[in-house]
Amino acid sequence: MILGDCLLEVCVDGADGLMAALAGGADRIELCSALALSGLTPVPGLMRLAARQSRPAYAMIRPRPGDFCFSPAEIDVMRGDIDAARGAGLPGVVLGASRADGSLDADVLARLVEHASGLGLTLHRAFDVAPDLDAALETAIALGFERVLTSGGEPTAPAGADRLRALVDRAAGRIGVMAGSGVTPTNVRALVEGAGVREVHGSFSRKRLAVARPERLQALGFDLAEQAETDAASVAAARAALGR
Repeated sequence: MILGDCLLEVCVDGADGLMAALAGGADRIELCSALALSGLTPVPGLMRLAARQSRPAYAMIRPRPGDFCFSPAEIDVMRGDIDAARGAGLPGVVLGASRADGSLDADVLARLVEHASGLGLTLHRAFDVAPDLDAALETAIALGFERVLTSGGEPTAPAGADRLRALVDRAAGRIGVMAGSGVTPTNVRALVEGAGVREVHGSFSRKRLAVARPERLQALGFDLAEQAETDAASVAAARAALGR
């Protein structure tokens, strides 16, 4: 595979992060809120802003942090959030749902996929929770997902590179395998070459520079002790490492 053909997806959780990712050369955006919680559904205003940009953005559909076993009420919320993404003009959404044993909940996913008819579909890292990744891959294919976002079942994609390669081979072009988790400008080239993936995903963030903040902001609980922000330079470095 020609490295320059590898698609770079950047996950962001705010307007400034969106603009930084685009400035750095992201090919596609995963649009979230609360990346510190591994990504939740973005607010409608951010969806509308992303829909006006030059690169496609897929909205994360995840109503709360924690596991991926959703109640009927939460599934109703997810359907409403899919409607919001469609109404904002976004081309796709990012979904996932699990059973108590970690396997993909094909019934819930089928209902969400049907509700998202006409939108592009990424299966998020609920995939990695599954005890049998080969079976999970076949489920994703049968449901009609475009791609799975995965670290090969490991904490990071570089650690799961061999398993990612096996998933790419098993997929045989029937579905995309996008490597994500722990992807940086310094390891992305080796990851793509080793795993054979055609899409990679990362936050490419840095710790936000410390600035003076009102003490009362922190005292009232509105100021996070440490925050991260999308770094346009890191996105650009990852894009350059991929040869473009």
